[in-house]
Amino acid sequence: MKNVVVTGPPRADLATATALGEHGVATVHEAQGRTGYLGPAFRPAWSGARIGGTAVTVLCWPGDNLMIHVAVEQCSEGDVLVVATNSPSTDGLFGELFATALAQRGVRGVVLGTGVRDVAELREMGFPAWSTAVSAQGTVKATAGAVNVPITLGDQVIHPGDVVVADDDGVVRVEREQAQSVLTASDARARKEEANRAAFQRGELGLDVYGMRERLAGFGIEYVTHEQHSQGRP
Repeated sequence: MKNVVVTGPPRADLATATALGEHGVATVHEAQGRTGYLGPAFRPAWSGARIGGTAVTVLCWPGDNLMIHVAVEQCSEGDVLVVATNSPSTDGLFGELFATALAQRGVRGVVLGTGVRDVAELREMGFPAWSTAVSAQGTVKATAGAVNVPITLGDQVIHPGDVVVADDDGVVRVEREQAQSVLTASDARARKEEANRAAFQRGELGLDVYGMRERLAGFGIEYVTHEQHSQGRP
């Protein structure tokens, strides 16, 4: 691993990232072809938060949060700090003091492929955090890593400046260059879901709304009466 801090990487348009965050993880994930989802291991430290922002990436060593301290200086309004370690770790690399420093810089949240702690304090101050573990295990500040380089979380490669959307459903990444087209697709999907919601409120069935009824025979599904079914039993 090269020890480097990349300054001033290009970022996705912040208004676009914000709008993607308003759509939420499930809609964005579906809109971009069911890609970019970090997986079910990434859970919010507290429920109810929803964010969309631009990634500042950090690569740390396990049990060592030195590079998070380095990364804070590279963060600005609308960013999301995204942290990976170069081998598996569940230690609590991030807590309330980091959140306090980042909140002062307008950072919208943090995503960690490792542990988070001070959950009650994070909830009280309203700082969103997603991680793969909650752990009080402390850390050291002893080994250099990297900031604003590509990192991998949940089999997804995240580049600095990519859009990160996170809510109670988890975390999804949108490539910086695709952010506007994914927003357009998300807008269209939201309109479609609103129309479907209205249909369900009128009492219509998903079989008809989604045009599945005429396909049932192709699945080998047939309708029989209770009497027919009973007579067919051995």
